[in-house]
Amino acid sequence: MNLVDKKDQTFALTTPLYYVNDVPHIGSAYTTIAADVVARFQRLMGHRVLLITGTDEHGQKIQRSAETLGKAPQEFCDAIVPSFMHLWEVLNIQYDRFSRTTDVRHEAIVKEFFGRVWEKGDIYQGQQKGWYCVACEEFKEERELLDGNRCPIHTNKQVEWRDEQNYFFRLSKYQKQLEEFYQSHPEYIQPESRRNEVLSFVSRGLQDFSISRINLDWGFPVPTDPKQTLYVWFDALLGYVTALLEPDAEPTLANALATWWPINLHLIGKDILRFHAVYWPAMLMSADLPLPKRVFGHGFLTKDGQKMGKALGNTLDPIALVQSYGSDAVRYYFLKEIEFGKDGDFNESRFINVLNADLANDLGNLLNRSLNMVKKYCAGNEVSISDESVSAENPLKRIGLSLGEQVQQAYEALAFNQACEAILSLVQASNKFIDDQAPWSLYKQGQQQEVEKVLYVVLESVRLSAYLLSPVIPNISSDIYQQLGFGINFNEQIKTAIAAPFSIHSKWGVLSKKQQLGNPQPIFKRIEPPKND
Repeated sequence: MNLVDKKDQTFALTTPLYYVNDVPHIGSAYTTIAADVVARFQRLMGHRVLLITGTDEHGQKIQRSAETLGKAPQEFCDAIVPSFMHLWEVLNIQYDRFSRTTDVRHEAIVKEFFGRVWEKGDIYQGQQKGWYCVACEEFKEERELLDGNRCPIHTNKQVEWRDEQNYFFRLSKYQKQLEEFYQSHPEYIQPESRRNEVLSFVSRGLQDFSISRINLDWGFPVPTDPKQTLYVWFDALLGYVTALLEPDAEPTLANALATWWPINLHLIGKDILRFHAVYWPAMLMSADLPLPKRVFGHGFLTKDGQKMGKALGNTLDPIALVQSYGSDAVRYYFLKEIEFGKDGDFNESRFINVLNADLANDLGNLLNRSLNMVKKYCAGNEVSISDESVSAENPLKRIGLSLGEQVQQAYEALAFNQACEAILSLVQASNKFIDDQAPWSLYKQGQQQEVEKVLYVVLESVRLSAYLLSPVIPNISSDIYQQLGFGINFNEQIKTAIAAPFSIHSKWGVLSKKQQLGNPQPIFKRIEPPKND
């Protein structure tokens, strides 16, 4: 792994600002888990990290949801927002800023940004006619609609016809500039399938889009025309900027953009790709601001091969899932078993089988059997070997020496499944190495040095695996380190923890000196499949 001093470098990333028309669902959890893993990995790399999440709270959908319950919109939002914060807590999400678009400081940022775009001549008044999906807060082209004028995303909802005078943003003005940007920055939209979707959409010709609504009270008024309310997306996307403000800073664009801009990574679901990959960069171009570095649109989740929904009665409650199996289990399954960027499925039987095989049988069993053998075969729980004792041809050392760089590349590409599989290959090789070397037989033969050599490379492999998995399963990784006799801050120790694996002179070389090994405890208890009624 190429390690340099990066303490002065920053890395800012965002989840979407989730719409608060209802409590969070598994899709919201999926994006946020992925964002947390990226943030933890970037901290391992020595970066100063800012993870932004939050809620989008304006718009007609919110207003209608509040009216249905007989509540004021702000009261409705204030009741829903804590459910997001609670879910992030149970999922062990280490976010830095929680952005709410109802924040009074956000309005100041929106007004200033609007003023920039207005002065540029990119906002004008016109007549909006078309089919509008309230659930998406988006106008739909007629060719996109399903039978019965239903939304292609919210397939059980009909779109509504709108004919009203609104303010528009001159998106069409930025057609060529966007195409040139996509061409010169092929990494901007990922994965490749999402990039192709955007290129296809833009190639058909961009149309100006409405940025205001009439007869809607819930939102910020248009600065130049208080009778109109700013369109939710023009408001919401700027929530990323507001979140960059330091707590005591005056809410100006200059203050917001001073340290963390441009955003390194926007993580989103593919259903809001157009807003982030087309509308957002065009708005920023208009305001003469640098564009974010990368937008990554992941796929949808299904359950047992079916789309999830209340109507089908097959929703997946992330809180209940964590309560039943633990946060690390949920994090591991969704990132290891689903290729990030593609659609993925949750099946409880497969979920249980994967966790039992990978975390209980492979990793957990490896740690426990290794520690037990140290306690049984090594006097004083101490392994005494020299650098030369571990041959470069040792199969675990061969895997381990290149594993850090391999896993780094996978994390940076958001290929979480590849990172997990690469690490698991070392775990599985370690179990096989124990079986092949049979340290119990070596001990009976009086070959103490060989016993200790086997146990050293196995335990160093366990440590290395736990460290590299710590962004995905932080609790389990911490438990492993504690049982190995280490106290470690996973946010600060990348150089000493992975720069020199299998070097007994490394500060963190396992058992390079006498340590207080913990008593072997299951790091993940095997799950018994639920019994059929």
